[in-house]
Amino acid sequence: MINYADMTCFIYSEQSLSNRPLRLAGALMADRGFLAVSHMHRGDVDVTIETLNLNEAEGGVPNSPLPLVIYRNVIPPATKDPAQWLEQRFAAHHWPPQWRYIIYPFTHFHADTHELLGVYAGQAQVQFGGENGPVIPLTAGDVVLIPAGVGHKAVRSENDFMVVGAYPPGMSADLCRDDPARLAAVRRRIAKVPLPAIDPITGDRGGITTLWHNPEQA
Repeated sequence: MINYADMTCFIYSEQSLSNRPLRLAGALMADRGFLAVSHMHRGDVDVTIETLNLNEAEGGVPNSPLPLVIYRNVIPPATKDPAQWLEQRFAAHHWPPQWRYIIYPFTHFHADTHELLGVYAGQAQVQFGGENGPVIPLTAGDVVLIPAGVGHKAVRSENDFMVVGAYPPGMSADLCRDDPARLAAVRRRIAKVPLPAIDPITGDRGGITTLWHNPEQA
């Protein structure tokens, strides 16, 4: 059994995620970051994209100069299997899905990869950026792309909240805790993470092809 209190950074697999209790934090926190909203039609999806800037470190959470990206309500209304729809969409745009699970209820981040989470059931309040970061509601149909280094945790969830997790090809997620003593080391790892070429929802146009690669055109 993993002791969350002692854990700072480790590599996890789909098998290591099973049979863990959902432990939620208490209070919601806000007042950091800035949400910007844009809209795009791409194929069979009308996409509302929100971006959140979290570029300052919070304790041992490095965060990122890349904006966090939220795609709202991307799953078509008549979809019979939302999880499968997300997995197929992610895979088609070169973000292979790796697992279905919750968002952990403690602040953590990934130093070796960007992470894509697609909500296929329920809803949650998710805090980004560390213990003083903004809390953002996510509900079934929403997708969030979290840059390497950006802290996140579920502070409240309901209705059997579940997500699909995906990463760029060849990437596997580590898991790092808020540990100020390791901040410099994880920043060096984050600096080596490449930018994905294709957006997981909009493909080769829009999304991170401008927001991350050409922000002056966003």
